[in-house]
Amino acid sequence: MNARVVAADLLQCLSRSERDWPSSRVFADTLLERALASSQLSKVDRALATELFYGCLRQRLALEFLRGQLTRKPPRATVASLIDLGLYQLFFLKKIPAHAAVHEMVELTKERASADEAKFANAVLRRAARERASLLAALREKRQMEPWVYYSHPRWLWERWVTRWGREQTEALCEWNNTPPPVYLRVNMLKIAGKPSDIVAEPVAFHPLAWKVADPAELFRTKSLANGEFYIQDPSTLIAVDVLDPQPGESVLDMCAAPGGKTTYIAQKMQNRGRIIAADSSNSRLGLVVENCKRLGVTIVTTFALPRTERLDGSLRNAQFDRVLVDAPCSNTGVLRRRVDLRWRIEEKEIARLTALQEKLLAAAARLTRPGGVLVYSTCSLEREENERVAERFSRQHPEFTLETTRSMFPPRDNVDGAFVALFRRR
Repeated sequence: MNARVVAADLLQCLSRSERDWPSSRVFADTLLERALASSQLSKVDRALATELFYGCLRQRLALEFLRGQLTRKPPRATVASLIDLGLYQLFFLKKIPAHAAVHEMVELTKERASADEAKFANAVLRRAARERASLLAALREKRQMEPWVYYSHPRWLWERWVTRWGREQTEALCEWNNTPPPVYLRVNMLKIAGKPSDIVAEPVAFHPLAWKVADPAELFRTKSLANGEFYIQDPSTLIAVDVLDPQPGESVLDMCAAPGGKTTYIAQKMQNRGRIIAADSSNSRLGLVVENCKRLGVTIVTTFALPRTERLDGSLRNAQFDRVLVDAPCSNTGVLRRRVDLRWRIEEKEIARLTALQEKLLAAAARLTRPGGVLVYSTCSLEREENERVAERFSRQHPEFTLETTRSMFPPRDNVDGAFVALFRRR
C-alpha cells in the first residue's frame, strides 16, 4: 500500500457517504486518522497521503471544473475520484513529476475499474498533462466569472462573505482556507514553565503560551506529549479563556467542554485550585475531557453529561458559578482550513438552527451565573447571526447582564483561526 492508494480509499469512502451530508457522521479527519494508524506508511508517505486526500477535498470544485474540460460526460464516481486525484497532482503539487502522477493513477484505475475505464483515465490525464497551461488559464478565468469555483468554496458561502467583507477580503479568506494549517501547542504551565525541550517550535506573537510546531509528525512520539507538557490547540481558542479570566479558588462552569482544551486551560489559569464543572452532551464526549485532564495533571474538574445541555441549569439545581463559559456549537466557518470537508457539509439554513440553540445555551448559562459573576460566550464561527447578533439579543433580553466587550478573530488579519468572544457581567 502506498500514499495514493490510501488517499484513493479515503476519497471513495467519503464519496459513498456524501449523499447523506450534512447529517453523516463520517468526517474526513477521523477517516484519515484511522487509515494512517492502520497503515505501514513511512513518514514521507503519510504526509503525501494527507496532502492528496485533504488537497482533493479543498480543491473539489476546481478539480470538477478541470475534469469537465477534459470529458464529455461525467465518469462513474469511482473513476472520477481517481481522475481527480491525478489532476490534483498535475495542477496543485509541483513536487510530483507529471509522468509519475499519470502512471500511478492509471495503474490504480486498472485495479479498481474496467479496462475501458482505465484507458479513459489514461487519455484524460495524459491530455491534462499536455494541456496544463491552457487548462490553468481557463481555471484562472473562473476567478472573475465564477470565483467560488476558482477558490473551491460553496457559492452561497462566497456570496455571503463578499456581502459582508468585500471581494478582496473574501479572496484572502478563501486562500487561507485552502492552505494546509500549521500545528500549534499551548504550553501547560501546570507542568513546565516554557516550551517542551524535546520539540522544535517557534513562538507565536498572537499569544505568549502558543508555539508553532516545526515537525508535527514527530510531535506524537515525544515524551513531553505523554507527560502532559502541552496541549495541541490553535491560539485563537485561548482568547475565550483569557477573557473569562478565571482565578484560583473560584467556581467555573464550562458548558460545552469536550474535548477539553478550554477546560484544561481554565484549570491552568486557576493554578489547579478551585472547582470546574465540565458539561457536555454525552459521556463519550466527556471521556476526552477526562483523558486530557489526566494527561495534563488537572485535578479540579468534575464532568457532567446531559443530552440537552441547554437544560443544564435545572439539572444542576440552580447552582451558581463565579464564571461561566459557553463555547457554543456553531457553523465552524472560522476553522474551514482545519476541517477540510466542512465547507461541503454546511448548509446556510443550518445557521438559523444553530442560532436558536446558541440562544438557549446562553439563557441557561445566565441562570447559572451568580450576581457579580462573568459569562463568556464564544464560537469559532465568522457569521454575524451566530456572533454579534446573538450577543445583542441576549443583552436586550437579559438586562441584568452588561455586555462589556467583544472580540473577533479574522484569519487573514490575525493569522489564526476565526473566532468570536463576548464578555457579559451580571449586576
